[in-house]
Amino acid sequence: MSTLYKVTLVLAIIGCVNWGLVGILNFNLVEFLFGDGTILTRVVYVIVALSGLVNIGILTKDLDH
Repeated sequence: MSTLYKVTLVLAIIGCVNWGLVGILNFNLVEFLFGDGTILTRVVYVIVALSGLVNIGILTKDLDH
């Protein structure tokens, strides 16, 4: 697995944990750390979203080789 896939997978997992916290505890960790509606919060959301899109490539690649 390439470094790009590993990094994007970690970022996607972080995003999943954040959404889990929102769903279970009504607590948004990203907004807690960076502020509600700040540009930095939006940047984090965009980076996590792009990471998820890159991870689509994992479905189409043969990672055994």
